[in-house]
Amino acid sequence: MIIMRIMDALMGFPMILLALVIAAVLGSGIHNVIIALSVATLPGYARVMHGLTLTIRENDYILAQEGMGASGIRTMFWHILPNGLPPMIVLITLQLGALILAEAGLSFLGVGIDPTDAAWGAMVADGRRYLLTYPWLSLAPGFAIMLVVFAFNLVGDGLRDALDPRLRGLL
Repeated sequence: MIIMRIMDALMGFPMILLALVIAAVLGSGIHNVIIALSVATLPGYARVMHGLTLTIRENDYILAQEGMGASGIRTMFWHILPNGLPPMIVLITLQLGALILAEAGLSFLGVGIDPTDAAWGAMVADGRRYLLTYPWLSLAPGFAIMLVVFAFNLVGDGLRDALDPRLRGLL
């Protein structure tokens, strides 16, 4: 319950704003951006897994296993985790596009990856000065961001269709 209240407190802030604050405090660099985006997106994953755990825990086979005297660790690793993993994989692939956009936004604002490293958001920000004369300096990395985000969304949607047992046999 304590962990979920901490996650609820973190969910009170928009993800990009929380990542921006954490990245600004930690400084620029790829490791700090990864930490900032991980902390900012962790509450969503924790809430989904908590809900899945509560749902799976009420199934008859879990109650039967507890009635036979199985330990909580065995129940968690042999039943709850394998049944909760496919929805989490789908959520992760669907969130990859949002994370790429968040990283590009942080790099665009100057608190993301170091300026010496290549980042699409920094490329868009650098090309902004030449938008009237050389628009492709900003449009090319922006188009690349759009294509990658679209591709990850399609992969996530395909994984959802493949892993959701309610959708099997409908195609």
